[in-house]
Amino acid sequence: MPSFDIVSKVDLQTLDNAINTVKKEITNRFDFKDSHVNIELNKKELSLTVEVDSDMKLGQVLDVLVSRTMRQGLDASIYDQSKEPYQSGKVYKKEIPVRNGIKQEDAKKIVKMIKDSGIKVQVAIMDDIVRVTGKKIDDLQEVIALARNSNLGIPLQYINMKS
Repeated sequence: MPSFDIVSKVDLQTLDNAINTVKKEITNRFDFKDSHVNIELNKKELSLTVEVDSDMKLGQVLDVLVSRTMRQGLDASIYDQSKEPYQSGKVYKKEIPVRNGIKQEDAKKIVKMIKDSGIKVQVAIMDDIVRVTGKKIDDLQEVIALARNSNLGIPLQYINMKS
């Protein structure tokens, strides 16, 4: 029976390249001359720490970060920007976790969305992967189209298509 997996994975090397590109652009920009800007990627915890002088510059750095990430081929929704920035002395800091893997509640939303659509497929949750199995490849392609058009707020990839 044909099947495929729905995953949400971030390529660390591509993310690291995007962060390095952001650092280079920020150091070359005139409006950031002589200002404190520090961007650190923690690969173990998959989080990003941004430190800047002012709240306005934080917004500019985040805009550059999102645009460069998208140019590297990553989805902009990999950054969980729900945490508010905080001030530490003269520096504004923002912790940005990077979403990697599908959480259990997100996997349940995906399964519910597929089952509610009425497409004749079987859906199973395996850790941070959602496996979709069906009798026809056309049904699986319908599920991919459905997942792409839905706004779940997480970046999804579709891998291991087997017929």
